[in-house]
Amino acid sequence: MKYGLIGLFCLAASTALAQAPVPVITFDATDPLRLPADRHLGEASGVSVNSRGHIFVFSRGDSTGPAYAARAAQVLEFDQNGKFLREIGHNLYAWSYAHTVKIDRDDNIWATDKGSDMVVKFNPAGRVTMVFGRKQEASERATGALEHAEPPLPHIDGYFRQVTDVAWDSQGNTFISDGYINARIAKVDRNGKWLLSWGSHGTGPGQFNTPHAIAVDNQDNVYVADRNNGRIQVFDNGGRFLRQIKIDVPVPDGAQAPIGNTPQRAANGTWNATPQQSPGSPWTMCITPGPNQVMYTSDAFPGRIYKLSLDGKVLGVLGEAGKQMKQFGWIHEIACPDANTLYIAEVLNWRVQKLTLRP
Repeated sequence: MKYGLIGLFCLAASTALAQAPVPVITFDATDPLRLPADRHLGEASGVSVNSRGHIFVFSRGDSTGPAYAARAAQVLEFDQNGKFLREIGHNLYAWSYAHTVKIDRDDNIWATDKGSDMVVKFNPAGRVTMVFGRKQEASERATGALEHAEPPLPHIDGYFRQVTDVAWDSQGNTFISDGYINARIAKVDRNGKWLLSWGSHGTGPGQFNTPHAIAVDNQDNVYVADRNNGRIQVFDNGGRFLRQIKIDVPVPDGAQAPIGNTPQRAANGTWNATPQQSPGSPWTMCITPGPNQVMYTSDAFPGRIYKLSLDGKVLGVLGEAGKQMKQFGWIHEIACPDANTLYIAEVLNWRVQKLTLRP
């Protein structure tokens, strides 16, 4: 994908979101899941909700193998009241290291597995109907952890390297964020035909450093949480860069990181934090249904959820890092069935919270 003179208008297309003050949204939080006595969540990396209100959780549970390279992926379904119903894809060949789970408009279940470099589509009955990518072969001596090569390895159509998320447009095309290593977005049609991909490593328009989550609005524009570049990039349906959104909301005094040393702000305003831990770096992406869409995203530190209009205005913030209810530990996926109901999957706290917002 070529970008021509994009750099000339990048600053004009960028939305800076510093606002004072930003409203704090009050909310209630509950634990919506009723797990059987013999089942436990591991790191909850994904959560989604179907048209019946059933809750799907992608957990790094049911772990087997050595400490390094253990299998850690399990899709669990709960009804609208949180009652456990079933495990989907038990011992599936693609399971390696859970990343996200999404439900499409037809209630198909899509699981994105970072460890196997695969995306798997299940029908509502829980049967595999389509697979994307290919897992490394267990018989090969070279099979092992993927390297972050310099210069980056060339992209290969149909293959992924640590894939992260999926989303769909109104025509049923699928957009796949790929990912920790490839730094691109792929587009396939409803039949699984590869259409195109765009992106490369870098900081310019249409370049990525860990495209971690993806969503599509009612106009079929594509929103990408470009996490390690600390921004959200917006593209049209064919991958043409439209604008970027950067979140700049003051960090409350006394805020602490959920794990590790708390970042400190220097006199020049920069934070001594890794890119993924910097305030406002988007880990998640969820756009609500309906005619008046809003977007939710979250960061690791100070561990807040941000409500945004699609043009990039911060409408409110909620939460903080921590271990108690209404606090968050590395939110990894948000499901937003409506503007005031959120389901939050947390990696560090091994749980899902249901939030009811009172804006």
